[in-house]
Amino acid sequence: MNPVIVGISGASGSVIAKKTVDALLQLRAPTVLICSNDSKLVWREEMEDTFGYHLSAWSEDPNFSTYGINEMNAPIASGTYPTRGMVIVPCSMKSAASLSHGITNNLLLRAADVCLKERRNLILIPRETPLHAIHLENLARLANMGAVIMPPDPPFYLKPQNIDDVVDFIVERILVSLGLVDMLTAKHTYSGPTEKI
Repeated sequence: MNPVIVGISGASGSVIAKKTVDALLQLRAPTVLICSNDSKLVWREEMEDTFGYHLSAWSEDPNFSTYGINEMNAPIASGTYPTRGMVIVPCSMKSAASLSHGITNNLLLRAADVCLKERRNLILIPRETPLHAIHLENLARLANMGAVIMPPDPPFYLKPQNIDDVVDFIVERILVSLGLVDMLTAKHTYSGPTEKI
């Protein structure tokens, strides 16, 4: 199986990133991690366990590897290296703006740019609210280039009881978009109407 790249940028939502990596490794999917420097600062603010603690635990899995944000000679910086795609979780508006304008001055952005140019899965979990016009224009430009824009919206129709329920739903949607989980067998499914007119 080709690896999935997980990029963590400096936006709120570290718990979604952590659970995404956990879920990929539970599925025995080869997983390549890249973190921005700002993401580690946000992690420190939001999470009980340190980033280093989780990185150490993930590194014990033979399906896990990681590269530094400035390792531009990493294999994932080239389109000749096959991957299943990439998810940026969470995706800061700075990262979205850079990608939408072709600015790829670090490995996280370069790996995402490779996915766009090679027509591979690129899933962005944007974390910002409210969104102003430039945010929306950047996300729309990325969607037009083939990226999947997946805001971490709560699935109210499933009546989530806590944040973990919402995070688990988002992670499952990421796995479905990557083709690692079939929508029909996904744990959180809903076939009824979501709107009433």
